[in-house]
Parts: sequence; C-alpha cells; structure tokens
Amino acid sequence: MNRLLTISSQLRGYDRDVFRSDLSAGLTVGVMLIPQGMAYAMIAGLPPIYGLYAALIPIVVYALLGTSRQLAVGPVAMVSLLVAAGVAPIAGDDPARYLALALLVTLMVGAIQFVLGVARFGFLTNFLSHPVLSGFTSAAALIIGLSQLKHLLGVSLPGSKYVHQVLWAAVTSLGSVQPETLAIGLVSILVLVGLRRWKKTFPGALTVVVLGTLVVWIAGLDEAGVRIVGDIPGGLPVPAIPSVALSDLSALLPTALAISLVGFMESIAVAKAFAAKHRYRVDANRELVALGAANLVGAVFQSYPTTGGFSRTAVNDQAGARTTLASLISAGVIGLTLLFLTPLFHYLPQAVLAAVIMVAVAGLFDVREMRYLWKVKRTDFALLVTTFVATLVLGIEEGILIGVVASLVLVIHETSRPHTAILGRLPGTDVYRNVLRHPQAVTRRDVTVIRVDAALYFGNVEYVRERLLTAAGSSDDVRTVVFDAYAVNRVDATAAHALIEVVDVLSERGVGFVVAGVKGPVMDVFRRAGVVDRLGPDSFLPDVHSAISAIAPGQATPIDFKNEPVS
Repeated sequence: MNRLLTISSQLRGYDRDVFRSDLSAGLTVGVMLIPQGMAYAMIAGLPPIYGLYAALIPIVVYALLGTSRQLAVGPVAMVSLLVAAGVAPIAGDDPARYLALALLVTLMVGAIQFVLGVARFGFLTNFLSHPVLSGFTSAAALIIGLSQLKHLLGVSLPGSKYVHQVLWAAVTSLGSVQPETLAIGLVSILVLVGLRRWKKTFPGALTVVVLGTLVVWIAGLDEAGVRIVGDIPGGLPVPAIPSVALSDLSALLPTALAISLVGFMESIAVAKAFAAKHRYRVDANRELVALGAANLVGAVFQSYPTTGGFSRTAVNDQAGARTTLASLISAGVIGLTLLFLTPLFHYLPQAVLAAVIMVAVAGLFDVREMRYLWKVKRTDFALLVTTFVATLVLGIEEGILIGVVASLVLVIHETSRPHTAILGRLPGTDVYRNVLRHPQAVTRRDVTVIRVDAALYFGNVEYVRERLLTAAGSSDDVRTVVFDAYAVNRVDATAAHALIEVVDVLSERGVGFVVAGVKGPVMDVFRRAGVVDRLGPDSFLPDVHSAISAIAPGQATPIDFKNEPVS
C-alpha cells in the first residue's frame, strides 16, 4: 500500500510548519482553479460546471499516486483545445452527444496513459521533440485566444479550427460588437495583467470574476445584452460509466492518443523542472500511471481530460506546496464550491472568462524559444515553424502529426549523413583532431585517418562507404586508411558487410585498412560478421596513435607530414 500510495512516503515526518505551507498553497490554487476550470471548460466546448468537475476527482487521484510534490493537475488550455478539435466534428450540433464523447475521450486517455505507464513505455513521449511541442503550443495559444473573440466582443462567430476563418468572421462582425461586453473583457485583461506583474500568487482570476459578476448584477447588464454564465447546477458529480461504442472508439482514437502524449509531455516537463528545484526525483512511468488513473476515475465522475499545468504548478510552488496534500486541499476548495457556491456565479459574464483564458494562454506563445532555436540550430527552428504553420493552417491534430513526422524525417536525414572528419596529430602530443577545426594538426602523406561520429546502420552505410573510399583516394601517396571507430557505438549486419566490401576495394588498390578504438559490442559484431577474419586481429588497435605507430614504427621525419614545418 505504501508503494502504491506515494503520498504516504511524503507524509513521513510531517509537521505543523509543512502543513501551514501546504494549506496556503492548497487554498491559493483551489481559489485559482475555480475561474480557470470554468474558463477551460469553455475552450473544450463544455458547460463551465465540467471544468469544476475536472478540478475535483482527478486532483485527488493524482495526489495519492503521483510522484511530483508540486505538480498541480487539472484542466489545462492545450488539452481543452484538443478535446474541442477532436470531439466537435464527430458530435455535430448535439450537446448531449458532445458531452458523452468528451467523457469517452477521458476514459480512453486514462486507459492509454495507464497501460503505457504499467508497460514502462514512457519513452514514447520522446518522439514529441521540444521544437515540435513549442511550435504546437505557440499555435495553440493563438487558436485558443482567437476562439474567445466571440465572448470578448459579444458577437456570434462560427466555430472553426482555422485561424484565418475566425479572424475574417471577427472582422466582418465588428459592426455588431456589444460595447458593454467589450469593456468588461478589456478591463478584466488589464486587471489580470497588472495583478500578475504585481504578485503571481495573488488570485487575479478570482478577483476579476468577483468584480465582473458584481458589476453585471448591480448594473443589470445582462438585460443590456451582456452574456452571462447563467444557472450552474450545484452538488458533486454523480458517478456514471461513459457509454462506449466501437465506432466512437475508432473515431476518437487519434484524439485520445494526441491528448495522452501531449498532456503527459507538458506534465512531465513541469514535474521534472520543480523536482530538480527541490532536489528529488520523479518517475516518468509512475507519473503516467498516476495521470492515467486520474483520468480513468475522473471519466466516471464526469471529468474531461486533465494533466499537470505549468502556471498552476508555479503558483502552487510559490505558495509553499511541500507535499501533494496541498492538492487535496485544493480539491476540498472545489468540492465546497460545488456544494454551496455555484449560485454565486449566475451573473458571471462570459467576457471575464474569455479574458482569463486569453491572459493564461498568452504566455504559451514562446517567442524566447524561437529566438533561442534560431541562434542555436536553424533546423530545429525550421521544425518549430513547420509545426506552428501546420497547426494554424491544417488543424490541431494534423499539426502535431506533421511535426512528429517532420522531426523523424529530420533525424533520419541527419543519421543518414553522419559527421565525418579527417584527423591530424596535434604537434607535441599523441592526440588526433579534426584538421578543419585545428589547422595546426599534422597529417601524413601516406596515411589518412578518418573518424565517423555515428552508429553504422543500413540507413547511412552508403554515405560512410563513400566517405571511406574518398578518404583513401584523396592522394596517390595514401597507402593506409585508419578508421577511427571510437565514436561508433553500434553496427548492424548491413554496415559490417559494407565494411568488408570497402576493405576488398582498397585491397585491390593496394591500400591497407586499420581500425582504431573499437568498442566491445561493436567488436563482437565484427567478429561474427567476419570483419576481423578478413582484416586480421593485428589490424584492430586501441587508439589512433597506436595504429599510426604500428603502421610505421619509428618513422617520424618531418618530411612525412604535410602540415608540419621542416626543422
């Protein structure tokens, strides 16, 4: 039981000071979750109450099973957008079917994450590279923000996953803007930004919710056309198993897979960041199990998919969270709200929730990461831009898929053309380095030393073969090629066979072939493939210097070196 419920290990040595910190953090995040949950439910295309449901049971389950002490689980903007993008085309205009499909997605996400965690398949999320995730997140921020224009302007806009369609509809509807609604939304944005700059832990979202609700109620602005949330059902969610149909399962599978991977990537990145800060470790596979269980149980209690969010986790940490008991306290705040406080949100203007969403997602547009990738590696920047544009132009799921495929194509392309270098000896040492980076390095006329910085496999074997033969033919004086294999950590059968062919071709030219720095596992393959028999054991040396010495022991006259000045 102690191994299953990780919270038990966190509570060992628990004292009053730690409880005070957890209590402060739990109350702060709980108050923050009320307006956030309702706002994010709107992004998912669900009534606001389902945002509170998503902020209740999943938090409790994760608090009991999760390995991160600061991670704040609940509804997040990106997952909410994925729900809307995946469910809306299938549900059509039927609200009841939309809700049923959203809950079914939660069940599927929970099952996928739980199974992946139990099977220790957490490494699969590595296929979502950081540039892909950053490009998708930045595009999602724009899509989410623009999706709230109808609530901010007080106009009716057609639902669309394409940014250009939303923008055009908003421009053509400017003449119908509801002034009071726009004023409430803009003031809410200014207040939220101001409060965030003043103090991040201050419940700015709840502040604008309370102020906006009071203004609409006192001034009767709902009668003037300001759209409000209206009646919100009270009480805790009633457990019910989501209905399952095979046709719905197949239709929703891409959406469930996308949410499972994207949600976990966001969650584990945040969890690891704060674990490093507080000097403890999180278990990726246990995190998958905990998030999966949270979504599985949450689906039974009418929750849509949840995961760990950065902004809430940051607030949770700053407010003093030391254990996941803080999350249980947050869930208690949501539970009390559902039981007693939902009537207070009747006059809450939708423009305020739109403002909460827009300010929350503004930070997701990662300009800093774009500048960083442009400076560090242009191919990664191109990958980010590709994902960003694909998500905006083609749609949410298509953007993720194109980003993943593009990143895999990039990896395949880079591994198919590995870095190679001609090496020379640094004067006065036994060290050999790339002559292009070290012009002072000494090379011999009759020996070429070439290094390959990659595993050798069927995908790059032709390129490596070409580089080895080119190195051998770089000069008529070359009599031996030394292959520095120290950076080669894996060889497949195709590469081993190609190496034998290279040896045969060089032998016909009268050029010898020596291998230096071979690792044990690679040597095992060379033995089984017949490379050692073909070259002879004496052709395998521990390092380049030993190989050069074995080729011409005692030969060190300056005339034998191209770049070394004659003394």
